[in-house]
Amino acid sequence: MTLRSSTLRISGLALAIALFSASSAYAADPVLHGTIRAQSGEPMAGATVSAKTPGTNITRTVFTDAQGNYYFPPLPAGKYQVWAQALTYATGRGDVDLAEASRQDFTLAPLQDFARQLPGDVLLASLPSDSADDKRMQRLVRNDCTGCHTPSYVLQHRFDQEGWSKIIGLMKHVNVGGIYQGADHKAQGLLDYHQQELAAYLARARGPGENGLNFKLRPKLSDEAARGVFTEYELPLDPNAGLPPDFVANNGSDWSLGTPSVLVPGYGVHDAWLDLNGNIWFTCNSPNRTLTIGKIDLATGAVTPFKIDAANGLAAGSHGMTRDPNGIIWFNVNPGRGGLGRLDPKTGAIDVFIPPEGMSPTGGATTVDYDGLGRIWASAPDGALRFDPTTNSFTEFKSITYKTPNGTGVTYGAAADRDGNGYWAEMVLDTIGKGNTVTNKPEEIRLAPVQAEYDRLKPEEREFYKTFVQPDFNAPMPFSQGPRRMGTDKNADILWVGDSWGGNLARIDTHTGAISYVPLPGDRQPYHVAVDRNHNAWTNLWASDQIARYNPVTDQWTLFDLPTRGAEPRYISLLEQNGVTQVVIPYFRARKVAVMTPRSAQDLAALQAQTQGR
Repeated sequence: MTLRSSTLRISGLALAIALFSASSAYAADPVLHGTIRAQSGEPMAGATVSAKTPGTNITRTVFTDAQGNYYFPPLPAGKYQVWAQALTYATGRGDVDLAEASRQDFTLAPLQDFARQLPGDVLLASLPSDSADDKRMQRLVRNDCTGCHTPSYVLQHRFDQEGWSKIIGLMKHVNVGGIYQGADHKAQGLLDYHQQELAAYLARARGPGENGLNFKLRPKLSDEAARGVFTEYELPLDPNAGLPPDFVANNGSDWSLGTPSVLVPGYGVHDAWLDLNGNIWFTCNSPNRTLTIGKIDLATGAVTPFKIDAANGLAAGSHGMTRDPNGIIWFNVNPGRGGLGRLDPKTGAIDVFIPPEGMSPTGGATTVDYDGLGRIWASAPDGALRFDPTTNSFTEFKSITYKTPNGTGVTYGAAADRDGNGYWAEMVLDTIGKGNTVTNKPEEIRLAPVQAEYDRLKPEEREFYKTFVQPDFNAPMPFSQGPRRMGTDKNADILWVGDSWGGNLARIDTHTGAISYVPLPGDRQPYHVAVDRNHNAWTNLWASDQIARYNPVTDQWTLFDLPTRGAEPRYISLLEQNGVTQVVIPYFRARKVAVMTPRSAQDLAALQAQTQGR
């Protein structure tokens, strides 16, 4: 049905407060560069080198080439903290004043205990996997011990079997939001069923004493993956949290500190986009009093909060965001009932549209996208909503399959195609809903289970799963695909779905409904998908501290490492402008927003030429 919404208008500029700024004084344009070597004297390819002016919230990162050399783009003259990192090596640190020198070399020493450095996919791959039972437990850790955190957060610690059992006993009463429900709460069935077997397995892998991990490190970055430049913007701590003035939080920049916790009060970030004028906009789904969405100035790092009042006196929360072809930012927001926000980045003016009573609101975990006919789609708890900006009216599409004996198909991801159709993901049911724009009726697409994981189950486990009721959308069975979020090719008829538990991208032809599955390298886990003008599918690998680009013509993946450990990105977006592609990656756990800009071999050669004799 189609009904008009109620409208609330808010002036974002009146609420803007600059919370964080970095020096923007530019003098000369020196090229910070150097060479990274191991203690053996061997040059280190693919090492990570970061630079930051003290007291600012901007960190820039590059990577070394095959000869161990690195080259930053021209930086403003000034003082920089510079550090170099590589897995299994201690961090190298230095201070550089670019007004005096532009070269900083490092020699890195090997580490004996480096498990805290490792990203989640490496730790998962390093778990015991010699037997069929090991492989079952490895999959259980991957799929069901990561509902509240990345695998690196839990696997960086060590406990004996009793300790692991107590942790599992606690976590089986924690909901999808990471909140403990109490001992009387019905336990998460998978963790309850496997508690002792899983505790014994984890104690063998990450118990006290000897390390039970068989480390399987990644190949070193090379070629295009080693040429990217990352600029990370760190969000401030919550000024209303009562933290001491000298409080310092682990933000993931120093890998030796391990994966950070999300419990430190700060402005959260979930989705983010670059506008057409040099600013980042992001949503905040962490409770606070001052920020619903925020703006980051790319040049200075200044963070400006925009608040929409919620009924409880806090800032209304937001989760999903998109930028339409006209540069308008759309986001979901819940001032008391879930609706849709419209932001004009040029003026800061915000309009909020609330679905009428009798229609589902936008959900808590919401994704927002635009279609080829100018409408905006947003996920609702039991389907999706389509919003027409010309009439300010919503159309509701209900999931065909919603409540089942094995769980409820709560929606998370949503997307829309160039023909005007919308799609939504029922993660727990391995089902994609479709809103047919011609009939205005819902349809559905079923994904196939991960057969290899089903075949691995014991007979008694198969019987257990027949009656297992999944408590929420983030508690999958071992053979689930787990479609989280997705994106369409706006210049073709393809929907790409991030199958987080299946470890693949589902490629769905939006005209025929034909499905194929493109596996991620190393069983990595995709989250969201964005598609560029050349039909490449970009995805954020939330458990790996990486992003990936898939070229469907060559069937090749390119993996780019993020500079931050425990970033946990849950979204990815693109700005393609003036022949340059910028990739935006919001870090949910580490509370930063990164912009990655690719560089060509010619770009690096030009920088190298500038450093000759220096």
